[in-house]
Amino acid sequence: MNYFAHGLRFLDRPYFLAGTALPDWLSIVDRRMRLRERSVRPFADGTSSPAAELAAGVLQHLADDAWFHRTAAFAIASAELTVLFREALGPDDRHRPAFLGHILTEMLLDAVLIDRHPELLADYYRAAGQVDPRVVEDCANRMSRHATDRLAILIPRFIEERFLADYADSNRLLFRLNQIMRRVKLNPLPADLGPTLNRARLIVERQAGALLPLAFAPAAGAG
Repeated sequence: MNYFAHGLRFLDRPYFLAGTALPDWLSIVDRRMRLRERSVRPFADGTSSPAAELAAGVLQHLADDAWFHRTAAFAIASAELTVLFREALGPDDRHRPAFLGHILTEMLLDAVLIDRHPELLADYYRAAGQVDPRVVEDCANRMSRHATDRLAILIPRFIEERFLADYADSNRLLFRLNQIMRRVKLNPLPADLGPTLNRARLIVERQAGALLPLAFAPAAGAG
């Protein structure tokens, strides 16, 4: 699952929502910073403190991903996307098709949810904007074996750029994908990949219902 799918149910709990995004934020600023359940759980003490809410959100993220990646729908969608991109990029491209199959299943599920609940995207960013980035960074450093001074810089940029809205348009999605490609040191994707991304979108749309927990429902807007 990706940012919007993780956080959509928690728009009324800003620090919890930030916790659902925190593992992915850390993968951008420092890939060494992995949040493990055993190191996060002691902070989730059931109170409404920022640290407790962040920790609970991280645990929700970990539980979501564990469930999501075990579903038959994820296996089917990611495999179909891998084949689609192998056909588009050529048989000698060994790494990018499988990587794209995985991350685009998640990113395009966000696109489906944003299309279904467009009014909640602003609420998502509004809720994220209610947290203090320095508090989030301090808590992340206490939960991880490593530390960063870049998270407090990233969070305002994440809110300002609003890149989740770009997932709806294949050309803008391609731009965002190439940002990821640079970050993970894979070759950029070709400019003519738009039609393939349109086909990928249909694959994920077909599986969307099975890619979400039965109890999935958006929270009311944060106001």
